[in-house]
Formats: sequence, C-alpha cells, structure tokens
Amino acid sequence: MKKIFLFVICAGLFTNISGFAQGFQGLWNGTLNVGGTKLRLVIHIEEKDGTYTATMDSPDQGVKGIPVTSVSFENSVLKFAVVNAGIEYEGELGTDSLISGTLKQMGLSLPLNLSKKEMEEVKLVRPQEPTKPYPYYEEEVSFESMEAGIRLAGTLTLPQKEGNFPAVVLISGSGAQNRDEELMEHKPFLVIADYLTRNGIAVLRFDDRGTASSSGDFRTATTHDFSNDVEGGVKYLLQRNEINRQQIGLIGHSEGGIIAPMVAARSKDVAFIVLLAGMGIPSDQLLWMQQDLIAEASNISEADRKQAKSINKGMYDILKEIADTAQLKAAFTDYLNKLLQDIPDTEKSKGIYTNDQFIQASVNRMTSPWMLYFIRYNPAPVLEKVTCPVLAINGEKDLQVPAKPNLEAIETALLKGGNKQVTTKEIPGLNHLFQECKTGLPAEYAAIEQTFSPVVLDEILRWIKKQLK
Repeated sequence: MKKIFLFVICAGLFTNISGFAQGFQGLWNGTLNVGGTKLRLVIHIEEKDGTYTATMDSPDQGVKGIPVTSVSFENSVLKFAVVNAGIEYEGELGTDSLISGTLKQMGLSLPLNLSKKEMEEVKLVRPQEPTKPYPYYEEEVSFESMEAGIRLAGTLTLPQKEGNFPAVVLISGSGAQNRDEELMEHKPFLVIADYLTRNGIAVLRFDDRGTASSSGDFRTATTHDFSNDVEGGVKYLLQRNEINRQQIGLIGHSEGGIIAPMVAARSKDVAFIVLLAGMGIPSDQLLWMQQDLIAEASNISEADRKQAKSINKGMYDILKEIADTAQLKAAFTDYLNKLLQDIPDTEKSKGIYTNDQFIQASVNRMTSPWMLYFIRYNPAPVLEKVTCPVLAINGEKDLQVPAKPNLEAIETALLKGGNKQVTTKEIPGLNHLFQECKTGLPAEYAAIEQTFSPVVLDEILRWIKKQLK
C-alpha cells in the first residue's frame, strides 16, 4: 500500500471563508519538520464574487490542489482544516507578517509557520531515471479490460524490435497511478522496466483505469476490478509475436502484490509472480499495524497509539460485519458520534470544522467501494491457489507493509496450498518503496534521491532468469 503519506489525501469541500481579510489572499508558504524530514506546504487562498476558496500543495510529495474544507481569520488568528485528512491548523499573525502556528494530524502536533515570502525552489534529483534514446524498442500500446469494457493505455518495451522474449506485467500499488507508478517525482516502474528490458525481458506497464491515458472510472473500482485489468494485459501479451507465451510473469507492488496472486490463481497463462511489499495478513490487521508503526516512528506516545488501535479496530469490525450499505453507514455514523461525545471539549476542534462535517467525510471515505472490498480482504485463500513460482520481497524498514508478518503469512499460505516454489526475502535498510532509508517514514520518500534499490533489481532479475531456465 503505497500512498500513505503524512497527509491522507481525499476529496474535500470548498466553503466560504468567513471574515477573511483581503490581504490574506494569495500564497502562504511553510515547512513542516516530520521525523527529521522537511516537507514544504503551500496554501492557496482565492476570492471570486465574494466567495473564498483554498487549496493546499505538498510539493515534496508531488501533490497539488488538496481541497481545504474551511478557512477563517478572526482577531489575527488563521484557522483552516482538511476534514477528510483529519488536518487542523491554527496560527496567529504577528507584526512581522509571519503566521506562527501548529498543524495537527493523526495525533501529531507540528509547528508550522506561514509567510508570503517566495518559497525556495528545490530541485529533486533522480539519478536512476533513464534518458532517451534507450538501447531497446519502446512502443505505445493499448488493450481492453473485457469485463469493464474499457481500454487501458500503456508502454511495451522489448529488448529488440523483433525476437521472442519473456515478459512481465507491472502492477501498481493503491491510488490512481500512471504507467510509471509516479509519485514525488520518482518513477519506480520506469526504472524497473528499463533495467529488465536492458537485460532481455519485455515489460508491459500501463496507466490505471481512469488515469492519464486510460479510460474507465477509478473511483468506483475495487482491487478485484484492477485484477481484471491486469488479466487484460496478459491476454494482450499472448497476442504479440515477440512474446514467449510460456514465459509471462507479473510483478506487483503493494496492492499490486494482492492483485498478482488473484490473476495467477485463475490464469494458467501466468508463469511466475513477484510480490514487492505484498500482503499476506488480513487487510484490517495490516491497516492498524501500519498506522501504529508510523505513529511509533513519529514519536506518538504508547498510550495514544493504544487508544488509536482500539478505535480503528472498532471501525474495521463494523465495516467487516455489516453487509447492507445503508445499515453500515448508520452504524458507522453512530460509532463516530459516540467517539466524539467521549472527547473532552478542550481536545475538540475549535470551530475549524463541525462534528457533522467530520463524520460525513469519514463515512464517505470508509464506505467507498475500494475501501469496503479492501478492508474485508484476506489474501491467504487466494495465495493457497497459486501454483506458479513466487518471489516475495519486503524491505526491513517498511512501515506500511511490515516485512516479517507478511512474508511469513505469504509463505505459510503458499505452502499450505502445496506450492513448493516459494522464495521470500527481507532486504535490510529498505522502506516501502524499496529505497535505502533512515526511518522508513513516508515523509522521507521524496527527499531520498534513490528511486529503487539496485540490490532488489538484481534479486528480481536473477530469480526470473532462474525460472526461465
């Protein structure tokens, strides 16, 4: 699960800005220090026909235009909130034209000062990104996902224009991804495709449905729907004369590590699969484990982490146990109402957003088709049906899909199903994106120049070549 940053970014609401002084329109810049990593933030405040709107950018995470739910400026105090992400900010304007304040999210309280001083441009260096001309053949392609009736656009790279080559399909992690799995100016799938193609393996990578050049609606799709898209890619490769039909594999990262076994379990055309930070434990367990590890690495107290785990478990239990959507939303709303009643008034949002706004945003987010499917998913039964060779690799410092419990669960499920062609590896010092890192916190991802560990690239290549023999 790739897309857990400091900010859990979801669709928000534009609202009026009450009592906001004219001089506060424009761009406000600041820098958060998260676990030793600096993250720049930009707040855009605009006025049109008496209505004010605001959005937020996180340049170092490659994210722009996050809708801000509410903004107010009264008695020199600026407040804004992004309800869906649980973000609150409050700061006071000083005589130096600097707003000094605090941003809160996920139990974190971080100093954040905002000014209109132009932000220094930071050039992110990505030394692994290949540059054209490439020493191989590259072709823009498209193929159909039959069940959805949509066309997916992608890139096929071949070691040479003519020949007969083994091939892999790359499967991205959660969130709408383009064919390069691009985030924070990293392009891991471009790096992987380049490396494998230079070493004799054809690679198909494609834009997720509803993303970039692919058709379809990403918002209504589930992990199962994405597996149908991948199967469409396999069928496309079977039609290409340059591809060895007996040597087509899948490489899935994060959520892609759930999707690859789905496709392999039902298709005899898949010769092998590689799971990069793939899941082996049930999704609800993974989510609270992920949240706890990130909170611990962010220096959240043990008491607060324990309370958060209890709250999250309660939410996930409701989502798993109630099938009817209307009943589910009602039960989830009641649960959140009771939680808010138990929070002391001194700890509640001071008018930045209402309880109703928070509850509605949370219900909408947690009852989306993707979340409902994901939270109820247990990868073990599908893994037990996979009979082709499997390589599972996780980074030792991965806080989003922790290595040990997931690798152990993947291996256990595969062996239980009778698959004896199983290789698992935990690589020291690597995070969820397979970068060499310090803490493993998502806040580090953008600042790290390395896009993808050369050690893991070599592991993947050597293992695939072993299967091809």
